[in-house]
Amino acid sequence: MSHAGHGYNFAMNAARRTSKPAPRPSIEPDRLRAPLARLLRPLVKLCIRGGMTFPMLAQLLRELFVNVAEYDFALDDKEQTDSRVSLLTGIHRKEVARLRGAGAPVNETPATLSRTSAIIARWIAAPEFTDKRGDPLPLPRTADGDAPSFEALVASVTKDVRPRAVLDEWLDRNLVTVNGDQEIVLVNAGLVPQGDDDRKWHYLGRNLHDHVAAAAENVATSPPPFLERAVHYDGLSHKLAKRLESRSRELAMEALKTANREANRAVAKDKGGSSRWNFGVYVYSESEEPDSPHDDADESGQP
Repeated sequence: MSHAGHGYNFAMNAARRTSKPAPRPSIEPDRLRAPLARLLRPLVKLCIRGGMTFPMLAQLLRELFVNVAEYDFALDDKEQTDSRVSLLTGIHRKEVARLRGAGAPVNETPATLSRTSAIIARWIAAPEFTDKRGDPLPLPRTADGDAPSFEALVASVTKDVRPRAVLDEWLDRNLVTVNGDQEIVLVNAGLVPQGDDDRKWHYLGRNLHDHVAAAAENVATSPPPFLERAVHYDGLSHKLAKRLESRSRELAMEALKTANREANRAVAKDKGGSSRWNFGVYVYSESEEPDSPHDDADESGQP
């Protein structure tokens, strides 16, 4: 569940910007080989599955190496030169000169995705649009007074687009359905992008970037500035692994919903700025055993 919204700043980040940066420990290239191989393997599988060949990926990496060296490793009060970028990247100076100036990679969330995520985030966070359990209420399209409605929900986030246009778009993308009482119901696809939903590809890059960026900053900086932890057990039976995965999904969703509710309230009082905040949770399990119809049967109901 990923939602774009106003930036929300951790005090730790503010302290890092205003205080003298901590010295970065040196990193030997050989120490990066094993973790990078493991990190890149699923991405290589995704590339092959998507038809992205090695020469295409190599060209992208070449452009990124030049881009990162140009923008992220410039010296204070000194112009970044082709020679220094070449020295940092190992790419020939003539190739550096050709690739420089292409601009930093796009980090902005497309407007339609930002709007969709912001509206869904409010639907599952604001008390007027949720039930006692915190689940999103089915909403009539319109309502009198201050009664909750889909129009009121959209209007509470943006005045730049008509609620009817949002509803038509969401119905077409199967983010919502209309029940027998003619109420608009948020479906699971609204929380988890599926199929050809553009949000799926945007958040692939955004969430993986933030997770890897946090982990990379932690190994490059002392003390580690970000929380990046996991609970992991090996050598499990397939049945227990599946049960732990199911339970961890429940715990993760509760954590995300709680964080979203608190952030939604805080954003309403925030003056705004250029910072952003991302709180993510991942669950992964791996097994060579096939699913069994008995895997879900558990008398205790506990891991």
